[in-house]
Amino acid sequence: MAQVLGIESSCDETAVALVDSERRIVAQRIASQDAEHAPYGGVVPEIAARAHAERLAPMIEGVLEDAGIALADCDAIAATAGPGLIGGVMVGLVSAKALAMASDTPLIAINHLEGHALSPRLADATIGFPYALLLVSGGHCQILKVDGVGEYRRLATTIDDALGEAFDKTAKILGLGFPGGPAVERAALEGDADAVPLPRPMVGSGEPHFSFAGLKSAVLRADECGQYAVADIAASFQQAAVDCVTDRLRIAIEGMDDVDTLVVAGGVAANATVRRALERLAADHDMRFAAPPPKLCTDNAAMIAWAGIERLGQDDPLDISARPRWPLDPEAEPVRGAGVKA
Repeated sequence: MAQVLGIESSCDETAVALVDSERRIVAQRIASQDAEHAPYGGVVPEIAARAHAERLAPMIEGVLEDAGIALADCDAIAATAGPGLIGGVMVGLVSAKALAMASDTPLIAINHLEGHALSPRLADATIGFPYALLLVSGGHCQILKVDGVGEYRRLATTIDDALGEAFDKTAKILGLGFPGGPAVERAALEGDADAVPLPRPMVGSGEPHFSFAGLKSAVLRADECGQYAVADIAASFQQAAVDCVTDRLRIAIEGMDDVDTLVVAGGVAANATVRRALERLAADHDMRFAAPPPKLCTDNAAMIAWAGIERLGQDDPLDISARPRWPLDPEAEPVRGAGVKA
């Protein structure tokens, strides 16, 4: 049985976990930075990096103590090497390098997006390759075909904002607090999803790409006009976002004849309304629907450790660099109008 120590520090969650090859999360610790960033309505990179540097070492020590093992007992140390806020990524990766050197343990540099992409397999051993993946987070919104570990074909991406970013900006516009995604979801429970006429960008277009900038702007106009209740705007925004996602995803999966499983991962995958809509979409196409439990949707080190389990034997050199950008499918053609995060 293999055991891998995972370190995640790509954004505002400092996380460490020990996972074994039997899909057990042996020990994990997560330190949230919500209180530090709440006054700013979003993540401040410098504050995030400083918090990672202060918290990471005692958290690593604590996870090993909780698991009752020594660092040398680990089969590998897996750390996020990108993409993400470069200061935070460097804190985690440099720490992992130091541990690997000191204990003569292999280092595995993990793509944060691959951590999300493989996280459903940590929760469910029956999920096999290939599968269709909707990856939705604060920084990314993509549809991919996952043929295996390290084998990703991007079918669609956002040409502007990611879905998680749209949720966060909507929360900021409506004064719902931080973190924004859960705040919008809570407010939407009290609102009427048909109350506010909001656009569905890209819906009906032939290509399965996403766009949320126009929807975000429409939310701002709806709030400024003073005609609608905050809960109604939140509910209407959430429904518009769901309509966009299901329409785009429907086009993509209709071209995947050899895929019978639809997987969603990333922070937005924790949204119950999004999950229900995707479950219905999968059923309409005679596909199985799979999603990791909510605790594995947001940034966490268990998914990084699991990706390390999946990549055991693929060691990385200690001089590997942190990367602010790291696409899962580097061969994907650029999408007209899309930015560097695509």
